[in-house]
Amino acid sequence: MVRETRKIMHEPDLPVTVTCVRVPVFNAHAEAIYVELEKPLTADEAREILRNAKGIVVMDEPTQLPDGTSYWTYPTPLDASGKDPVYVGRIRNDPFNPHGLWLWVVADNLRKGAALNAVQIAEEIVRRGIIEA
Repeated sequence: MVRETRKIMHEPDLPVTVTCVRVPVFNAHAEAIYVELEKPLTADEAREILRNAKGIVVMDEPTQLPDGTSYWTYPTPLDASGKDPVYVGRIRNDPFNPHGLWLWVVADNLRKGAALNAVQIAEEIVRRGIIEA
C-alpha cells in the first residue's frame, strides 16, 4: 500500500503509514485512511466537499433507534459490491492533530481500481483532448 500510494501520487518519498487487514469478502474492499492536511478542515467541511464530489457517496449519519440508543451509519463492502461509486463514512477529525482527518472508504474492487477505473481514466483523457477517440 505504501509503494502503490507513492507511485500513484508520483511522490517516491511521501511519508505514508498504513495498516492493511485482509478479511474474507466476496467483493469490494475497505480502507481506514488518515489524511494530514496543510490547513485544518473540519469533519463537516470534509463531508460537504465529498458530498459534492463526482462518484462519491457519503454514508456518515447518526441513526436513532426506537429505544433511544444510537449508532453511526457507515459503508460496508455489502453497500459497495456491484456498484460504481466509492463510499465514504466515519469522517472525523483527529483529536490530537488539528490537521488530521480520518475516513473509512469502501469500493467494489472489481470496478474501482480495476476495469471501471481504466475506462473512466480513458474517457477523461479523451474529454481533455489529450488523445482522440
